[in-house]
Amino acid sequence: MISIHELKSGDTVITNYGGMEKEGKILQVDHEDKKVLVATDENEYWYDLDNLLPVHLTEATLLKLQFHKDETASSPAGGSLYVRGPFSVRMFEDGHKPLLQLHYRDESRNLNAPITLNELQNHYYGMTNFHLE
Repeated sequence: MISIHELKSGDTVITNYGGMEKEGKILQVDHEDKKVLVATDENEYWYDLDNLLPVHLTEATLLKLQFHKDETASSPAGGSLYVRGPFSVRMFEDGHKPLLQLHYRDESRNLNAPITLNELQNHYYGMTNFHLE
């Protein structure tokens, strides 16, 4: 389950309604009632946290967000580098420390655990002051 404190307007999540899962964008978070308004391709609806799932951060997810894989970038530590403008994500194999490295201009963040798409969106916003869509 996703913590309500991790969710912000603009984040991408998967909704579960009657067993049907759809990706959607958060429009509003109601911290008091612990509900989230999500727009999918079909409608807008308020969801309980039990009906929201995170989007796993994978290469396919990054490519869908218009990152491109930089095949020319080499690092002594290895890993795959994905770039979108001045922002980059380096993904390492399981067991490597750090597991993810986020970089924007002069700021770098090393993450030792897998993150979800909405967590990446929050890091991106914190580093760039723009929302990642």
